[in-house]
Amino acid sequence: MTATKVNPMRDIKIAKLVCNISVGESGDRLVRATKVLESLTGQVPVMSRARITIRTFGIRRNEKIACFATVRGDKAEELLERGLKVKEYELFQQNFSANGNFGFGINEHIDLGIKYDPNTGIYGMDFYVVLERPGGRVSKRKRAPGRVAFKHRITKREAINWFIKKFDGIVLDKKLIKAE
Repeated sequence: MTATKVNPMRDIKIAKLVCNISVGESGDRLVRATKVLESLTGQVPVMSRARITIRTFGIRRNEKIACFATVRGDKAEELLERGLKVKEYELFQQNFSANGNFGFGINEHIDLGIKYDPNTGIYGMDFYVVLERPGGRVSKRKRAPGRVAFKHRITKREAINWFIKKFDGIVLDKKLIKAE
């Protein structure tokens, strides 16, 4: 009659979801991409700047070239669900990082359920998911910061198992190379 107790501190949850649209140039296309991201997340996106000048791409240092928005809570789960539906709940092992986070990209934002607008165009976007366990604030707080123990950190294998269990997803071993 001994039931195994599940430790609530070992539960994995989504800390945040970062949606990124990298346009590669400033101007009108970036403004339209910002509007797409704002309609998707309901937040005002932040502009990213180029770190270095690359003359072949025609970008200069500190030029705004991308926009991103960080989403937390239930909205993050809902957006992640929509993004994974586009990918048909299939990810590769390379999508998962060593510290238990994962990311993927989609080619067209209209697959997420946003109505197509010819004035806006079609943009691809990246989703990056940061996972955490309760108690992660210990390392981030200002007063008396501590360390998160190795056993409490999320590994790649734990993140993959969480993804499979939570979303009933499929994780493929290697990227399939198309024979041409």
